[in-house]
Amino acid sequence: TSLRAFLRFAHATGRTAAPLAGAVPAVASWRMSSLPRGLRAAEIERLLAGCDRDTAAGLRDYAVLSLLARLGLRGAEAGGLQLGDIDWRAGEIAVTGKGSRTERLPLPAPAGEALAAWLEHGRPKCESRSVFVTVRRPYRPLTPESVRAVMGRACERAGLDRRGTHRFRHALATEMLRAGASLPEVGQVLRHRSQLSTSIYAKVDQNALRPLARRWPGAGQ
Repeated sequence: TSLRAFLRFAHATGRTAAPLAGAVPAVASWRMSSLPRGLRAAEIERLLAGCDRDTAAGLRDYAVLSLLARLGLRGAEAGGLQLGDIDWRAGEIAVTGKGSRTERLPLPAPAGEALAAWLEHGRPKCESRSVFVTVRRPYRPLTPESVRAVMGRACERAGLDRRGTHRFRHALATEMLRAGASLPEVGQVLRHRSQLSTSIYAKVDQNALRPLARRWPGAGQ
């Protein structure tokens, strides 16, 4: 951009006879060119294991991280979860995501156990109907920023560089693909409104991409 501006200036001031700015191409910016970066299974276990479940804050953080890891919730979705959104008999939770769309998801046993432990032994009695609240007065619902802070503290305890909560979604999608799930199934679990949002994970589906790789000369001989 700077070079094109200079060449336009050079032509406008008579320093060059021909307009050369058009000869400088724009930098290529390929859409969805980057790979989604998830978390390895061992890293997820370290993040969960670092929560001190002998404390109320530890029980809460463990439950938050469990929902992020097991269901691929967004941070705002976990923070916005209400007590009435949990159907214990059906083993489901109602998640309100982007566009205020509410969808019901099965509640895996590990995440359900973490939620129950927080609600029974950690969550303070307060008027708020939010599942996740602060553990000190005045009790307030966790905001998306608070959920990011939970993730940040977990990374510090696990000795990892600070990661975003979306890493859990990427990890879940990648693991589902490696287990044989299709892209539409991944999109349904992650509640993508567009197939384009899910298509980025095709690049990490090594099993599906393997037949497309050219054989190395001399391999298999």
